[in-house]
Amino acid sequence: MREVAILGVGMHPFGRYLDKSLTDLAHVAIWNALKDANVSAKDVQVAYLGNSIGGLITGQEGIRAQTVLGPNGFGGIPMVNVENACASASTAFRGVWLEIASGLYDMGLAVGVEKMHLEDKARTISALISVSQLELSKLGMQFVGEGAMRCKRYMRRYGATKEDLALVAVKNSYNGSLNPYAFHRKPYTHEEILKSPLMADPLHLFMTSSIADGAAAAILCAKETLKRYETKHPITVAGCALSSGRCRESDPLDTDEESTITLTAKVAYRQAGMEPKDIDVAEVHDAMSPIELISTEDLGFCGKGEAVQYLKKGKTQISGDIPINTSGGLCARGHPVGATGIAQIAEIVWQLRGEAGPRQVEDAKVGMCEDSGGVLFNGDNAAFTNIILKR
Repeated sequence: MREVAILGVGMHPFGRYLDKSLTDLAHVAIWNALKDANVSAKDVQVAYLGNSIGGLITGQEGIRAQTVLGPNGFGGIPMVNVENACASASTAFRGVWLEIASGLYDMGLAVGVEKMHLEDKARTISALISVSQLELSKLGMQFVGEGAMRCKRYMRRYGATKEDLALVAVKNSYNGSLNPYAFHRKPYTHEEILKSPLMADPLHLFMTSSIADGAAAAILCAKETLKRYETKHPITVAGCALSSGRCRESDPLDTDEESTITLTAKVAYRQAGMEPKDIDVAEVHDAMSPIELISTEDLGFCGKGEAVQYLKKGKTQISGDIPINTSGGLCARGHPVGATGIAQIAEIVWQLRGEAGPRQVEDAKVGMCEDSGGVLFNGDNAAFTNIILKR
């Protein structure tokens, strides 16, 4: 396997864009990434496009990569459509990484894009529900409810309170206020978060991610070909792991069983030859902001039951030992589900290149992106990715 580097990244700001199509959103991200990489569309030899619910939202099934990328200047190359719930973009990134690492191609494009805002909000909600296993959907289960139950399990086992959980949203809303690509750029106080409408106890509105439109893109190439290009600071893909949810009899929060997040991270750590202590900054999938606490522990950044104190001591703030979700995470940045994974990657690339502006982590050398999506009937997520980047 060859070493692979990220030459450039780009994003379309996340938000509400009723007048923009998938193609419009992707255009901005793709051409920002090409400009960042200092390459042209004709240099790209293979492309993967991640999108989760575009078929249900737009009616375009099966060939969204071709219909989105064609008008953006790409044709005649292999294009792969990737649908893998909230991990669609990170799965697309992994596909391009594998194409290049295998030696088949030297340069590729990974794109994640989603359009969720419609005049008819019921269509969007219906599409999102379909990303859970149908048996759950028929019971009326939605992602907020599933996240609330996970939080309740964590609270029961480790004695955390709703007030503790809200502290994650305080931190991440501040981080999001510093991110020009974030949908929600207002820092919330602890009181404001706990006074926002209750969605599913213990989760309040400002502790949950909102639907959004947006896109993110990355240009990858074989490290051995870097001399061909005038690039800024190529970032190496040190580890890239993909897992699926497991059939299980109990939730890891109720036992000492390792979670699928932990198992996926172990694969990435092994690929990178690293340990949790080597990570300088991380983006984690916090569709409900308190889930960040569980991920902090599952990724090995602190011991089980220690994440609340870890947070209270400021260790996950931008100036802390292991800053987490410097972008604002899903709740502040917004969550266009098919774009989130590469948005995480873009944030880590900017951090490692020292280009994150007021949210810059000092001397960040290694970063992690943890992503997951979909919900199975047994409560596990359906898809998991873990990507480790280094400069």
